[in-house]
Amino acid sequence: MTGWPWTEPPGRFSPFKLAVFIALFIPGVWTAISFALGMLGPRPLTEAIHQVGLWTIRFFFVSLAITPARQILQWPELLLVRRMIGVAAFTYAVVHISLYAIDEKLMLLVVGSEIVRRIYLTIGFTALIGLAVLAATSTDGMVRRLGSRRWRKLHGIVYGIGVLAVIHMFMQSKADVQEATWMAGVLAWLLGFRALGRLRGRGGRVPLRWTAMLSVAAAIATALGEAGYFWWKMGVAPTRVLAVNFSLVAGIRPGWIVLFVGLALSAAGVLIAVWRRPARRAIA
Repeated sequence: MTGWPWTEPPGRFSPFKLAVFIALFIPGVWTAISFALGMLGPRPLTEAIHQVGLWTIRFFFVSLAITPARQILQWPELLLVRRMIGVAAFTYAVVHISLYAIDEKLMLLVVGSEIVRRIYLTIGFTALIGLAVLAATSTDGMVRRLGSRRWRKLHGIVYGIGVLAVIHMFMQSKADVQEATWMAGVLAWLLGFRALGRLRGRGGRVPLRWTAMLSVAAAIATALGEAGYFWWKMGVAPTRVLAVNFSLVAGIRPGWIVLFVGLALSAAGVLIAVWRRPARRAIA
């Protein structure tokens, strides 16, 4: 069993890793079934490309969130699935561009010219190359070959890939940019958490009160970014967009989603810390 995705060193079976491994297949299988049953609308292949692309970015952001979630929730086992989720994001990205090539009748010269000619495709393809580099160097053997320091430096491009993914998502989403907006807010939170971690020094934990304040700041930045986007793209007054955040007429806005996710994670961290404190005292 050693080396299988559902095992952990030194080859023990891990129900947690198996559950995550199975879960990573669910969106792709569901998209395939929906395509086969004609449930993807009048342009099923285009919708399949869109759905697989969305899950590429979602899985990628989940992999980015592993490190802060591990620290805040005091759940070191999360690191066991970070590589798996990152490789899944790359796999979905490959399927995404493969479906696009199929939509273009496998005319690879046309696909290549479209990638060069259309900026949003250029950005998406650049992100794919970055994911390929990360996937190719994700093995233990590559970590040893590159050395820990060089490996960490190389994998620092992950946040640049995140920026490219969000830009690609915005350009691809056109009018409906709600998910792209809150994804941008989540990326701002992740970058902020990384900056706070560096401020604390290597190995330093980010205090939970800081993560809560970061969540508020990221939510405000998300709301302002959304207002700025609609002002730049459609000429809508920023005050009108900001006002919508305080009503449910247009649903729950991205800023509130970022705030809820960040504060929920911080609150969970507080509860876990309080719950574990008596256990530590008892051991002492």
